[in-house]
Amino acid sequence: MFDRLQSVEDRYERLNELLSDPEIINDSKKLREYSKEQSDIQETVQTYRQYKEAKEQLQDAKAMLEDKLDAEMREMVKEEISELEPQIEEFEDRLKILLIPKDPNDDKNVIFEIRGAAGGEEAALFAGTLYRMYSRYAESQGWKTEVIDASPTGLGGYKEITFMINGTGAYSKLKFENGAHRVQRVPETESGGRIHTSTATVACLPEAEEVEIEIHDKDIRFDAFASSGAGGQSVNTTMSAVRLTHIPTGIVVSCQDEKSQHKNKDKAMKVLRARVYDKFQQEAQAEYDQVRKSAVGTGDRSERIRTYNFPQNRVTDHRIGLTIQKLDQILEGKIDEIIDALILEDQAKRLESASNE
Repeated sequence: MFDRLQSVEDRYERLNELLSDPEIINDSKKLREYSKEQSDIQETVQTYRQYKEAKEQLQDAKAMLEDKLDAEMREMVKEEISELEPQIEEFEDRLKILLIPKDPNDDKNVIFEIRGAAGGEEAALFAGTLYRMYSRYAESQGWKTEVIDASPTGLGGYKEITFMINGTGAYSKLKFENGAHRVQRVPETESGGRIHTSTATVACLPEAEEVEIEIHDKDIRFDAFASSGAGGQSVNTTMSAVRLTHIPTGIVVSCQDEKSQHKNKDKAMKVLRARVYDKFQQEAQAEYDQVRKSAVGTGDRSERIRTYNFPQNRVTDHRIGLTIQKLDQILEGKIDEIIDALILEDQAKRLESASNE
């Protein structure tokens, strides 16, 4: 591990030199590439340097105990040692995590697709609840939410809604939201007070850059149509809404949120690129040995991952066995406790996998 850490620190120093080179400064592509690489390893290098400093202080303190010290000084040195040893253990644990290969998508914006599944109108209302939960969480992180396409229902829910969350590290926090979310509550339309169970599916896709996924114009069928609102009525007489079909994969994306056809096409293209990129990633992931997969995962979109129980104010994440009695707060976007637990579980599984290799 320490050989790898030293190599990372050497690379960091080399990147410092390169970023001061006038030739690199004048090359925007290399400058951006090297700056990102340096930023990606900066925390690892800083933690490694803190570790080395603490280790050196510990060695010096232990050496001092070999000298003739008065009782008071000896006690001070022992106290310093007792403080440094757990610090060093913490640094070692942190460095193990930092050396886990980073998901290349972690820093990206995300595209969410939420659909009401089993449960009719109640499922559509729950899809709307989830959309508001993620929007409020994004707001708490200082991220921007932008609706791309939506099919609202008359009661304020969504048959489906597609939206983008723009913010550094958004995917790293939200990538475990893929799957079926189940709700247990008494619907507003239920006069008998019976608890119903409904589901909505969530797909969280990393935004793909053009350089990562090449989509040729000849592979896209473009259709324009008039946008519509809840119930299907036309809300715009111009042909501003667009539909893009990626012929090789059959993926279809619609967008009608903007009044401009050009803006709708740009938004739809972002979603199409992300969905094609995600399809290729899912196919590649399916080829991996099941033993090497994370227990948390970001994959199976049909897996029931979480239950939101309104009568008991309870949320349960079934993948990690986490139950929280704060449903009201979670629906206000306070989902950090769930997200942090999922990230820790993923890190633990990846550390275990790395140690077994």
